[in-house]
Amino acid sequence: MTTPPLYAKPAWMPNHQAADRILSTLKTRGALGIPDMAKVLDVTVEAVRQQMAKLQAEELVDAESRPAGRGRPTQIWRLTSAGHARFPDTHAEMTVQMISAVIRVFGDKGMDQLIDAREEAMRANYREALRGARSLKARLERLADIRSREGYMAEFRTEGDGFLFIENHCPICTAARACTGFCRSELQLLCDLLGPGVSVSRVEHVLAGARRCAYQVSPKSAP
Repeated sequence: MTTPPLYAKPAWMPNHQAADRILSTLKTRGALGIPDMAKVLDVTVEAVRQQMAKLQAEELVDAESRPAGRGRPTQIWRLTSAGHARFPDTHAEMTVQMISAVIRVFGDKGMDQLIDAREEAMRANYREALRGARSLKARLERLADIRSREGYMAEFRTEGDGFLFIENHCPICTAARACTGFCRSELQLLCDLLGPGVSVSRVEHVLAGARRCAYQVSPKSAP
């Protein structure tokens, strides 16, 4: 299995405990077979198999069989709901309570104003961090670093004439489920930061059932 090249070393890399490394790899790469997992982690197949058995006993991972030609079916491993929960949504319960309170007191308009204020503050901070990043690739590299430090486990890779910007975890997922305006704001923020000459479209969305959020980023054709 070929692993796509990544241009930003994620700041969220886990410690060297085997279980944490496996969980983080499944979170960022999606479902994998044990041989592929061993190649990614540069360890033996047997070492991965032992860890998978422990993680399955803890109900953090599960496997499904997939046909593999004339040979035996291949087992593909993925995170369970409990496994995904090991990557927490920041202050989830308190966030939902605050969103409910804002809507109850100030209405939907008040919630929109709060989201806009958050977006404007983030835009100012991000623009300062992107200062001097002239190319699209350089801007994406800076963004991946910033977003990873904020808990989004972000990375990007070349895809076609542009890039795929990936956020493997959403630390505000509970807030986004309670108020989808946060997702609208996140997309608008990326569009503003990358500039009018760049097309940004969300192609994978956690709230739509995907395991991650991903954005297709490409330069617009000159008129």
